[in-house]
Amino acid sequence: MKLDSDWRNWLAENVDRGCTAETIVRSMVGAGFTEDAASEAVKRALAGETARPVVREANSTYTYDDCPVPEGNLIHAYDRDIKVVMRVREPQVILFADVLSDEECDQMIERSRSELARSTTVNGETGADEVIANRTSEGTEFRRCQDELIERLDRRLSALMNWPLENGEGLQILRYGVGGEFKPHFDFFPPKDPGSWRHVTAPGQRVATLIVYLNEVEGGGATAFPAAGLSVAPKKGGALYFRYCNSAGQLDPLTQHCGAPVTAGEKWIMTKWMRQRRFG
Repeated sequence: MKLDSDWRNWLAENVDRGCTAETIVRSMVGAGFTEDAASEAVKRALAGETARPVVREANSTYTYDDCPVPEGNLIHAYDRDIKVVMRVREPQVILFADVLSDEECDQMIERSRSELARSTTVNGETGADEVIANRTSEGTEFRRCQDELIERLDRRLSALMNWPLENGEGLQILRYGVGGEFKPHFDFFPPKDPGSWRHVTAPGQRVATLIVYLNEVEGGGATAFPAAGLSVAPKKGGALYFRYCNSAGQLDPLTQHCGAPVTAGEKWIMTKWMRQRRFG
């Protein structure tokens, strides 16, 4: 395996934290390196020969390159023709209609209802998952392509986002009750946070998100981008795509977003995150 910039960052981070050479080598071997290659890389890192590459922060100047999602008002995504409702260039946001059928939406809700647990976020210092007050939802997750229905949806969403199926994380289902919200946040892992390297070492950074709305929300629950002055109300079967990592690895600060509080009823969504490289 090649020692790319993510692995060099990971090595430098673990050396800075004081991890032993044996621990670092064991982790690299578990990720697919040979023991000789891992030992040599750790030896160089401990000697200060592995320079940590410059990491672009979200507040750097962001260049909007070509969006992977095809142009046009109708996109054929695996097994379904999907209508484009809106496109925004800065940030790169696309709103779709009828990404899932009503029946598929209902199926995903019913399959998830009994599996819900309090949602977590990644601790920026440690990289561990934790429950925080800013995110008041319950959720569950399905492994990529774990059965016939999930595989069909994974393939459809990957085709719609025009990104490799194997780079996608598993489908995450979230439910927000009255008062439930997710305050402003980024979906990418902030490079300045020490805990981020734990999540991006092998699969790379998250590059784009697709939020699928699984039900009609009686009140509230919009997805908003405060810095861009953009707000999207949930509509059953529709989906919101936004891209925040370009081909140069820059991260778009305009993609900070939030889930507004639900004021009546409940809100169900399904989220698909894509990575730079194969996930899992």
